Amino acid sequence: MQSGSFTHLLSPGRIGPLELRNRLIVTAMGVNLAEPDGTCGERIRAFHEEQARGGVGLVNMGVAGVAWPTGGNEPGQIAISDDRFIPGLAAIAEAVHKHGAKLSTQLHHGGYVAPEDMKAGRPVWVPSIPDMPTRDISATWLLDEVARSPAPQIKSIEYRVMTLEDIRTVIGQFAAAARRAQQAGLDGVEIHGGHGYLLSSFVSPCSNKRTDEYGGSFENRVRLLLEVLRAVRAAVGPGFAVWCKLDSREVGRKGGITIEDAKRTAKLVEEAGANAITVTAYHDTDQGKLHSASHTPDEPGVNLPCAAEIKAAVTIPVIASGRIEPEVGDAHIARGAIDFVAMGRKLLADPYLPKKLQDGRPQDILPCIYCYTCISAIYTQEPVRCAVNPETGSKSRRAAPRAASTGRRVVVIGGGPGGMEAARRLDAAGHEVVLLERGSQLGGTLRFAALAYAANERLLDWLRRQVEAAKIDVRLGTEATPELLRSLAPFAVVVATGARRALPSLPGADLPHVFSGDDLRQLMLGESSTALEKKTGWTTRLAAKIGAATGMTANLDFVRKATHQWMPLGKRIAIVGGELVGLELAEFLAERGRSVGVVDEVPRLGAGLTLVRRMRLIEELQEHGVALHAGAANIRIEADCVRFTDASHREQSIAADHVIVARGASGDLALVERLQAAGFAVHTVGDCRGVGYIEGAMRSAAEAAEAISAA
Repeated sequence: MQSGSFTHLLSPGRIGPLELRNRLIVTAMGVNLAEPDGTCGERIRAFHEEQARGGVGLVNMGVAGVAWPTGGNEPGQIAISDDRFIPGLAAIAEAVHKHGAKLSTQLHHGGYVAPEDMKAGRPVWVPSIPDMPTRDISATWLLDEVARSPAPQIKSIEYRVMTLEDIRTVIGQFAAAARRAQQAGLDGVEIHGGHGYLLSSFVSPCSNKRTDEYGGSFENRVRLLLEVLRAVRAAVGPGFAVWCKLDSREVGRKGGITIEDAKRTAKLVEEAGANAITVTAYHDTDQGKLHSASHTPDEPGVNLPCAAEIKAAVTIPVIASGRIEPEVGDAHIARGAIDFVAMGRKLLADPYLPKKLQDGRPQDILPCIYCYTCISAIYTQEPVRCAVNPETGSKSRRAAPRAASTGRRVVVIGGGPGGMEAARRLDAAGHEVVLLERGSQLGGTLRFAALAYAANERLLDWLRRQVEAAKIDVRLGTEATPELLRSLAPFAVVVATGARRALPSLPGADLPHVFSGDDLRQLMLGESSTALEKKTGWTTRLAAKIGAATGMTANLDFVRKATHQWMPLGKRIAIVGGELVGLELAEFLAERGRSVGVVDEVPRLGAGLTLVRRMRLIEELQEHGVALHAGAANIRIEADCVRFTDASHREQSIAADHVIVARGASGDLALVERLQAAGFAVHTVGDCRGVGYIEGAMRSAAEAAEAISAA
């Protein structure tokens, strides 16, 4: 996060009659936090109140079903289809207003994208019968994810091509929903006209094959959207803010919505009475990679050029979204390219982002690492959660641990992400914290993870800064022994020493060209060892240079650039192990000119990766020419290849100058058991209790800190 005043982002703004304290908006997200009957209960109230408490200008609640349960796209969706939902909405409005923010909700009908209708056997309301999918994206899903998805509950799908009477019904449902939002004390509504839902399915020539006045020409296809907007405006009057969310384009969808279509639609929406336009995008859902290429993009700021084009076409405010860093949003507002920035993932990671910007503390913002934990949970019908912020989506705001009035000392063993986070939280709660790390640097395996996936570096840097700024007694190069702990006399001990990473029992695993995961980590991070030098010709001088670079808190760019030019690895690499580590290594090596193949016995590759990130990564690996072999058997390593029997019972091989065995990690409680036997009160954090990656480390650190403070 760059420093700066963020003057434009933090300046007051206006959407029609609605005055906002700044230009930051919580983008509307379906978060599965409503009650099963569609009402807004304590959990979603606490979720949105925390966002308001964090200083955002506008909280925009996502996907409020105007025809609920018809048109529903998730089981925990907000409903606004009946007056009985008004009290729950009113409670959220009161909570949000208490902290100086304004509240709106997004009016939604799923149309084609209504799995709740499909699960219940209700007809799915559509403009016309859709084309059959061309690919099965669930092929990249793990089997347990498929089981948790709506798919097993869907026996068959019946489509209802909407009649003119149906269209009039839907228009009335949107208008009535807007009236309810107004009655509940909300400050505005956003009409969802994007993402393949009902209104955008009429707008898109790909999904609208009608031949009546609601299909065919551009004017006919946008007719329903405009009639809904006019009906909503008539229901709430001019003093209530109403705006539309529009697709700026349909990525990868042949014959879909284009930016030129979107600009024409935006002009008509303005004429019909909208106070603003939220610019988003949609995609061809048959392509797994594109699920992170439109409205929730992997590429930073990818929707900003389209937002600027739409801004130039209209006179009403434009709200931009899609991985926009605060400094980028501030600059775009400054030059008049957009008016507001809507954030989703960043405010899930840290709802206090606005306050921290306002207080001049951008370096303290807990960063989103763009891992797609949040949206992947929605694909499998779970409440939203965040890998770096365990409080996100919890049943209530986590009470801050009470200050330790007796000055309790807590020893944290291990300086990886779990250990640093536990130490940070314990220090903030008033405890006296000693952090022991046997290595020469903090970061643990997160340093290596930050090389393989650059977004992880943001979290690494943040954790280091937080530890450095705290009153934590950090002792590097220190082995935690019972004798040392007895001398420290801690109230509690937190063990965050990571997983055991032993080479599994594979034929040929002892050959000289075979690396374990730990070998490769040492290689990339400059942690030289005698065994590694023998395998690679690794020099102490270069090890020191790379090691120094990875010790800097600024970034790991030196190492990334260095490894493009130099790595003591052959051109042909076989990776045994197809979970998160193996696949991210495959991408890292393929991008550095290696021919890579991955093999594993598991039926599907990518465990440990979130669903949406996995869909992207597997397609990118295929684009890089990486051979992926799941369901293998009889894997054995030979001098120049890895041989195995593939899922079709054919003998296969991957030519290999070097082999990396990226599996075999497991929990390691040996130190925990020794310390417990010595009489210490021990709490476990991170991978020592079982591999849980970043999310597991951050969540278990929060749990341990809370338990110690409550003891």
